[in-house]
Parts: sequence; structure tokens; C-alpha cells
Amino acid sequence: MPGRTPPPPPPQELPQVMLWRLRHNPLRRPSDLLQAWIGLGLILAALAATPIAMFLVGDAAYHHYTRTAHHQAATRHHTTAVLLEDARRHPEPGSAEAKKTRYPTKVHFTDPNGRTRTATTDVQPALPEGSTFRVWAGTDGKITDPPLSPSQIRGRSMGSAIIAALGVHATAAAAYGTASRIIHRRNLAAWDTAWAETAPRWTTSP
Repeated sequence: MPGRTPPPPPPQELPQVMLWRLRHNPLRRPSDLLQAWIGLGLILAALAATPIAMFLVGDAAYHHYTRTAHHQAATRHHTTAVLLEDARRHPEPGSAEAKKTRYPTKVHFTDPNGRTRTATTDVQPALPEGSTFRVWAGTDGKITDPPLSPSQIRGRSMGSAIIAALGVHATAAAAYGTASRIIHRRNLAAWDTAWAETAPRWTTSP
């Protein structure tokens, strides 16, 4: 029916649809060929841009997280903390869950400036008062995470590179979708115009 938008083909059929538009056949319109070339061009552009984007973003992320790790190492202090109270007991001692569970417990430690601090941090279950363990403290006197490790730097850099690759493909898909909608609207307008010219010829006199 003129003016009605046909449903888009399923994703698995898109390559076949693109090939159909590229092949010469009597049903192919100039807009079909244009849409096929746009799709092919975007695929080639995405394939070419993906490794470049991954390298540039991954390299930038690696240097960023390396600088962050160096700053953290310079501003964080590895020190010994002492429990000021008994840590809570896990209801299932010795279980796999107990080995992963940590309970907030009061401790005191020495910050990078040599001052004794009191804070609350997560510790293993059932540790008795007076137990010692190592913690990282920042210049603000608060317990914090350790500096980023080389494996964390590599993992975050790779994650950034993967996101960049996905961004390239998402941008190409969005560009193709926009172009397809524009071409489809123009086709619908052309169909309406053609139908307006043809419909009166089909009208029969009573």
C-alpha cells in the first residue's frame, strides 16, 4: 500500500539485502544502489578505523593509568594496621563464602606523616583484637586502595580499546541507519507522487 513503511529485514539478512542491491536486476532502483554503496563504504571504513581507534585509545589509556599509578605510589603509604576490636565471626566458618567475606572493623595505623590514625576498614572474619595486617593510607590519613598494578593498567587499557572499537562500529551502524531512513522517506515520497499520477487512470467510470 502506498505510504506504508515495510518492516526492516532481520540483521542476519542484511548482507544478502546489500548484495541484492549491488547486483543488476530490473527491480533495483538508483536509491537501492546508493544505499548499498553507503553500507559497503561504512563497513570498509569501520574495518579500517577499528585497529587505529583501538591503538590510539588504548595507548592514551595506558599512559593515563600509568601516570595515575605513579601518582598513587607517591602519595600512598604502605603501613601496618592494628585491630582495636574483634572482627565479627562469619555464621559459616571455613566456608567458601567466609573466605570472601570482609567485615568493617576499627583499626589504628600510622599515616605517611607519622601520625597515628583511627579508621574503619574491612577485615577477615573472626580476627581477634590486636591482630596486625598491612594497609595503604593516603596523604589525607584515610585507608585507601593500593596503587594500580601493571595487570590492572593493562586490563583497563584493553577495556578502553574495546570500548573504542565498539564505538566505531556503533557510529557506522548509526550512520547507516540514518542514511537508510532518509533514503526510505524519499522513496515513500516518490511512491506517493507516482501513485497520485497513476491512481486516476485506474478509476473506472460508473
